[in-house]
Amino acid sequence: MQFISSHDNTWHTVGGEDGPQPHPKPVDHALLTLEQWHAVRDTWPAGLATGVILANTAEVEELAADLPRLALVVLQFPKWTDGRAYSQAHVLRARLRYSGEVRASGDVLVDMVPLLARTGFSQVRLRHDQNEESARRTLTHIPSHYQGDATQARPLFARTAA
Repeated sequence: MQFISSHDNTWHTVGGEDGPQPHPKPVDHALLTLEQWHAVRDTWPAGLATGVILANTAEVEELAADLPRLALVVLQFPKWTDGRAYSQAHVLRARLRYSGEVRASGDVLVDMVPLLARTGFSQVRLRHDQNEESARRTLTHIPSHYQGDATQARPLFARTAA
């Protein structure tokens, strides 16, 4: 799990004074809204690292055909109690076999980190008041889970029976 902070984030949104530009100019490491991506995907150069911010109300399957072109999908947690982005990440990894980066952003708390890892997130941007070292420690508390997840599809009994 990679922890992203504002000073080491290489991705940038493409916006203007009044919010996201409807038709942004192609740049490397651009982070586009889903609407921006839909507006430019047919003309966007293939060699640029591109990411999409997906609202937790959007259907992940909308991106299925575009996933090979995307290096990053950012899934949003508008409130820590809203877990729809967990399901989105699981669909990206388990059903759509997306191998790029999946980042959690928004109201992301330390306590969420183990479940983020289990559902397929590879990057986390913690809420500003959360401690990264505490988040790292949460990943070492439970060495294995009985159930399968996005990173290990087989349940524990199927792994040990072999």
